[in-house]
Formats: sequence, C-alpha cells, structure tokens
Amino acid sequence: MAEAFILFISALVLAGAVALVAPALRWRRRRRKVRGSPDPARDYAPRTDWSGSRGQLNYSSFVFMDVDGDGKFGQADRPMSGIVVRAYDGKGALLAALRTNNGGFANFPMSTTKRRAVLRAPGTYRFCVSVPKGWRVTTGNEDQLMRLNAVPGSPAGLAGEDLPAMVGLSPARFVRGVTEAGVTLSLLGKGRLLETSQIAPGSFHLDLPAEADALTISGSGLDRRLALSPYPADLGLLRAGAIAAEVALETIGFDGVTALPFQKVPCGHGGLDWRNLNALTSLYIKDSQGYLNGNLSDGYTTYTSSGHPAEFASATPFGFHSVKLTAAWLNAEGEVALVESWLGGDLVASDEIVLSALAPVHYAPMLKAATRVRLSTRHYWQLVLDELVLAR
Repeated sequence: MAEAFILFISALVLAGAVALVAPALRWRRRRRKVRGSPDPARDYAPRTDWSGSRGQLNYSSFVFMDVDGDGKFGQADRPMSGIVVRAYDGKGALLAALRTNNGGFANFPMSTTKRRAVLRAPGTYRFCVSVPKGWRVTTGNEDQLMRLNAVPGSPAGLAGEDLPAMVGLSPARFVRGVTEAGVTLSLLGKGRLLETSQIAPGSFHLDLPAEADALTISGSGLDRRLALSPYPADLGLLRAGAIAAEVALETIGFDGVTALPFQKVPCGHGGLDWRNLNALTSLYIKDSQGYLNGNLSDGYTTYTSSGHPAEFASATPFGFHSVKLTAAWLNAEGEVALVESWLGGDLVASDEIVLSALAPVHYAPMLKAATRVRLSTRHYWQLVLDELVLAR
C-alpha cells in the first residue's frame, strides 16, 4: 500500500515537472524563432518564391451618409458607423453580418490560410447593405456581386476583381410636432410651393419630399418659418411667439473648445455657461455610432457626460432656435430626450424627442426667450448634440 502511495506521489511530481518544463521549452522555441536570420545578406533580399500566402487582408465595403443626396462621396458627406453589411457565398449562404466602423468600413477578413477568415476561397460573393427603414440609397447599389480570384504570393492568397463600390445612404426626412390648434403647413423647394397640408390639433407627422428645403406654418398665432436640414425635423409643441424669420441667427459648434481629443465644455464657450457636457472628436470612442453619425463638422461634437442631465444657460435671455440631437449608441435606438427650457424661474417649454444613433434629429422649438435649457434622456443613455442655433 505504501509503495502504491509513493508511486502516486512520484507521478504527481513528474506531471508537475512536465507542466513547468513544457511552457519553458515553448518559450525558448519562440525566443529562438524571433531572433531572425543571422545572415545580413538576407535582410533586404527581393522575394523569389511567390508560391505561398500566409497572411490576411480586409475586403471592405464602405458606406457613407450622402448628406447632399447626389450619389457621390463628396466633401459634404460623412462615413457612417453602425450600418450592417452581410456577405453571402456563391450558394447564397450567409457568411457574416458586420457593422461599419468609425471609418465607414465593414471589414471582412480574407485569407486562404486563416481559419477565422470570412472569405477563404475564390468565387463570387454577394455583399448586401442593410438599409435603415425609410432611408434612401442614393447610389443604387446596396446589393453587389463581387468576384474573388486566387492570387498566389498576395498577402491573403486572394484578390478581388475590384472592391465593392461605396454605398451612399440618405436619411429618412420628415417633420413632426404637436399643435393645440389647427394650422396650415406649407413645404417649399427653392422658393417654390411644393405642397400644403391642413394640420388638425394633436400630433402630426409628414414625410418630406427630397426637394423640400423650407417649411412655413401659419394660423392660430403659431406662424414660423424653418429652413430644413438634411435630417428629420421635430418642432415639439408649437407655441405662440416663435422667433421671426428675419432675425439673425448664430450657430454654436464645438470645434474651438480644445485642441485635445476630449475635454469638458468650459463656461464661456459661445457666451454660455455649460454643465455636464463634454466635447470630443468623432474618432475618440471606438465603434461609437452616434458620436460619428451625429458629428456634423467632422471635427468636434458634444454629449451629455455619463448620460446624466446637462444644461447650457446665460444670465441674459437668448432665443433658442434649434439644435441637432443624436443617440450616442445603437443600443439606445429610440431613446427619448427631454428638452426643458426655462426663462428665469419659469418653465416655458418641455418637449420629448425620439432619437436615433444613425442620424440627428433637427429639434427646432424656435423659442423667443430662454435663460436655461436642460437636456436629459429617459434611460440615461448619452445624448449627442451639435449645431446649437441661437438668436441674441
């Protein structure tokens, strides 16, 4: 019995020794491998054997927000983050569904040797961009067939006859709001009347034609005019005494807050006091859908710190014309923002705005006078805001 026990203990000791020695041997082999060749003549020698390929490349589909809707990726346009692109093989089987990153690229790993690569063999593949509901494909190519060929000696062993052509998406545009009295809403395009609608008391929602660039509301003392943006518009509750069309407007952006990639917005920026708002570049946060899609200058935008309520204010009353609001993350798609405007100690406006991480909502209360505006979200997700427009 004692001999058996001794044999058992010896086996455990031997197993432990092997467990310690094996990693050391592997480490030594790796160490020897990374030392490289001792022959200086081979340091910069031209490659002579092009028969094999052991690397990997990204085969990328690029998606952009076509802000001007012209079907081309121009200076007014921006890469889109968070758009789903699917790759299918020649038999129609789904290989992968990936989202575009902060550069607008859905990157499909391509390699003939890497097991985790999505694209591993020559053939014809289909790349399909998932178009958000109501959005328009301006380039007409959300589905594309692409051929990959074997290319020995290339990094991945494969190469496409071309890359997928860039896909442009234009946001769904509409105007919504609430009115307590009947009004007339007119849509204009280049100064020409496009259509007129009679709006009954209650909530309203109208899709905007592509050519609409302005709207007017008349009747019941709620008259106003708004220049439309490339994004959906939310007027909130229509209130009497809106900012007049001829009043000069001032746009406050955030490119001048700091030279750092991230900083809290300091009091005094744009002549306002700020609380719980941070300025950052669109690439500061990885895979940050709304931070990119809601950044309208390709420079800096700002957001509610840790998703908590934030404010901008001034001792001198200002006209709160409009602001662009975006949900920071796709996980918060449909989050509701509460925007409360105060004049001294009086609450003069309170509106709830449904948000998207794919594109901003142009919230335009057009209030003549406010001294403090408070922004919060129902579920405490970060709220991105840009292009604050005031009258003062």
